[in-house]
Amino acid sequence: MKRPPALVIGVAIVALWLLVAVFAPVIAPHDPLVSFKPLLRPGAAAFPLGTDLLGRDILSRLIWGARPVIFLSLAATLIAYIIGVGAGLLAGYRRGVLDAGFSFIANVILSFPVLVLYLVVIVALGPSYLNVVIAVTFGSAPAVFRIVRAIAIDIAGRDYIAAAVTQGEPTWRILLIEILPNAAPALAVDFCLRLGYSAIIIGSLGFLGLGLPPPAPDWGGMVTDGRALAFAFPHLVIFPCIAISSLVLALSLIADGLREARQ
Repeated sequence: MKRPPALVIGVAIVALWLLVAVFAPVIAPHDPLVSFKPLLRPGAAAFPLGTDLLGRDILSRLIWGARPVIFLSLAATLIAYIIGVGAGLLAGYRRGVLDAGFSFIANVILSFPVLVLYLVVIVALGPSYLNVVIAVTFGSAPAVFRIVRAIAIDIAGRDYIAAAVTQGEPTWRILLIEILPNAAPALAVDFCLRLGYSAIIIGSLGFLGLGLPPPAPDWGGMVTDGRALAFAFPHLVIFPCIAISSLVLALSLIADGLREARQ
């Protein structure tokens, strides 16, 4: 079967960033925390992307900054899916009081603006790797729950589910063997999109100074550090913005490719 071009391009870009994140200690030309001559413009042999306000190599910080964005986004999205899929399957299949309770909690959380919700969690818990994951998970899990619940309600009314119940299959088997695989194609598309949203949120938290504590390399934090001198030294913000945009665009291309492949 011919693969959609969007899927191929998206996978290639994500794979590239994943390799950069995994092999950051080998690829990075300098220590991202060591200061050299500040505000060097791009083009120097030792600093091809220039240096920042404190003289740190921008290329090295971009390479090391890929690690928290990719790994934290992946961890937060996976945890959100474990919680959202589990609760959504149970609520959509069982209905009744369980469905009402889970739906009420999800609707309360989703009633808050997403970014405000993240800010409240980070301010309450403090900026750290774990708390960033908790904040993104807390904001994403209810949306995943609603998607899975709707799919589970639709599938639970089909004949083969009634046949499985008649045969005496346990609930866990019906949820994991009968319902979840049929929901997987739609969830795969949403997973890629939500992974991109998580990357944007982590970058946004870093931009607002609520992401990873300094001096940790952080794409959003790099934009914040350089925005005051962005007109005089545009390389301070251009390169981290390109990094974030390319990753999010690649994940969107994967989602579009998967959607096209389903059709």
